[in-house]
Amino acid sequence: MKVIKKILIGIAVLVALILIVALFVKKDFGTVKEVTINKPNEEVFNYIKYLKNQDNFSVWAKLDPGMKKEYKGTDGTEGFVSAWEGNSDVGKGEQKIVKITNGQRIDFELHFIKPMESTSPAYMTTEAVSANQTKVKWGMSGKMNYPFNIMGLFMNMDEMIGKDFQTGLNNLKTVMEK
Repeated sequence: MKVIKKILIGIAVLVALILIVALFVKKDFGTVKEVTINKPNEEVFNYIKYLKNQDNFSVWAKLDPGMKKEYKGTDGTEGFVSAWEGNSDVGKGEQKIVKITNGQRIDFELHFIKPMESTSPAYMTTEAVSANQTKVKWGMSGKMNYPFNIMGLFMNMDEMIGKDFQTGLNNLKTVMEK
């Protein structure tokens, strides 16, 4: 009986310690990646504003070629929604265009449903470097609520998400420069 009591006290102390540490771990995360594409800004922007084109460069679209997709609204316009449901690598969710600043920026709302529900803002920007070169940035931010923010000590969200964004941007460069 004493052994069980000591084990239970040890577990309680460990849980309390984890919860205390989580109070001091940051809750916000974010990543921004970029690439320069050898095409005019207008051409690049007019390609990336269509969410359906993400199937041609996004890492996640390639993780489950058989994923179910559903679209609502007019692609390339504010309010358009691209929804997906796929295998465990891509989960279930939807992406909505919330704002377009023509030739410069597209703001999205990412609503993940599975494997874990969350909503995060994301964006893509274009900027003319020269007449035939465009810098594209892809960024996302989010928040992990307490006590789940403790996972931030073990996972680098910038590496995890940023790696996929950079690969997607490199794929976009390849597609655009063909």
